[in-house]
Order: sequence, then structure tokens, then C-alpha cells
Amino acid sequence: MADVRTIEPGKYNSILAEALKKMPEFEKPEWIAFVKTGGDKQRPNIDPDFWYKRAAAILRQAYIRGTVGVNRLRTRFGGRKNRGMRPAEFRPAGGKIIRKILQQSEKAGFMEKSKTKKAGRILTVKGRQFMESLAK
Repeated sequence: MADVRTIEPGKYNSILAEALKKMPEFEKPEWIAFVKTGGDKQRPNIDPDFWYKRAAAILRQAYIRGTVGVNRLRTRFGGRKNRGMRPAEFRPAGGKIIRKILQQSEKAGFMEKSKTKKAGRILTVKGRQFMESLAK
């Protein structure tokens, strides 16, 4: 059984992003060209494949960490805000993008809401098999 952890993250995420691009469930919303990805950014992301790359990164995080939620992922994808003369501070990523990708993953059957005490979403068997098939 191939494991996602054994492959270099950047290489695996690009393979997964290409596979997600072909799926109708992971459709890029039209508003993505106009929104910043977080409070630490100054401009919106100009990468045309950003949506699929972020979805791939979120699915990989769910594979590695188990249960993931919007707040935990906001912290994971956040960054340092340049505040001019004042010291830089950490700012979490925007939640709308992460929430929408998690909803699309649920619609595709890759994730489901956790039924345990720990709140969040976990990968389904279908999601694990899909990710491991790409790892081969």
C-alpha cells in the first residue's frame, strides 16, 4: 500500500491538484479571482490553479492529521502580517475558501463530518483510496 507521507509534499500536491482539476465536484468559484487568501496578504492570488492546489493541500493535511476543521486549517495556512514599523504578527488564513473546499470534498465523497468527540472532518475510505492510488 502506497503512503502519501513517503512522497515529497510539493510533488504529491501537484499530482493531486491535476487529478482534482478533472473532477466536476471541485469547481473553482468565480469570486476566487477577487478575494485575498488571508489577512496577511496584500493582494489576491494570481495563480490560475490556486483553487486546486489549496484543495490538494487540504486533503493532504486531512490524510496526515486525521481530523481537520476550518479553524485548524486557517492556522495552518496563515502567515505573518507585515505591519510597517510595528512588529509583524501572525494572521490566520481566510475561512471561506477552506470551508468551501471542505464542502466540495464532502460532495465528492472524500470527506465526512467526524462522529467522534473531536469536531471536524475526516477522510472517508473512498478519499483515502483515491489519494493512495495517486501515490503509486
